[in-house]
Amino acid sequence: MQNRHIDRKRYFDELAKTSEEFYIDYLKPYKNIGPGCKVLEIGCGEGGNLLPFAQAGCKVAGLDLAEGKIDNARKFFATLETEGEFACADFLKTNPFEKDGLFDIILIHDVIEHIEPEEKDAFFERLKMYLKPDGIIFFAFPAWQMPFGGHQQICRSKVCSKVPFMHVLPVFMYKTWLKLFGEQKDKIDELLSIKRSRMTPEKFEKLCARHGYEIKDRIFWFFSPHYKTKFNLTPHRLWKPLAHMPYLRNWFTTSCFYLIEESK
Repeated sequence: MQNRHIDRKRYFDELAKTSEEFYIDYLKPYKNIGPGCKVLEIGCGEGGNLLPFAQAGCKVAGLDLAEGKIDNARKFFATLETEGEFACADFLKTNPFEKDGLFDIILIHDVIEHIEPEEKDAFFERLKMYLKPDGIIFFAFPAWQMPFGGHQQICRSKVCSKVPFMHVLPVFMYKTWLKLFGEQKDKIDELLSIKRSRMTPEKFEKLCARHGYEIKDRIFWFFSPHYKTKFNLTPHRLWKPLAHMPYLRNWFTTSCFYLIEESK
């Protein structure tokens, strides 16, 4: 497991830096990022992605299933004397921000690949309960087949956390591999859930079409913007001809950016 997954303040700072340098600029042509703009992040963790939006004057809110992460979000924002509203809740079951009205922007970063297959349709439909009629949704997720698309970097074993592509093995082989290197049952269950819930551009675009969303923009990254902060690598988009090759592109796409809105 990488240190950033243990040091939550470090992870918060890394996300905030990437959000400031890339996410805000990506959204600016579509929304005024400033006072009067309401931003919600689903699966916000400690809220790092939301910090630059709050500092720009937006009203921000975040929800997450992990109570500890929400506690950290409140603590980190309070330490920085920055306003933010956070709730520990299940997005699919309740709306803790119903009294605050609808949002201009919804952020969903590295979350959709964790939503179980049978819940993805409900997830896409429920987004409409939070979004203003002219609102936009920003998704970012790793293409499943990319070297670490299985999130194996969260493994405790250094071998498991650094071996690319092992997540594409058949289930029984993948599970055997994880057990061989001493991964605990809860970690194995989490990784197998990600394997079931995997997301690809092709699946994502089918979900958008099925639920009445229009894709306003998309970017496939060869080096994800987050790699600048994590590994000091310059972000690079996927080679344009390769980006238009379904399925093949997935093996080289470390992050998919999508901007979607409800079809008019």
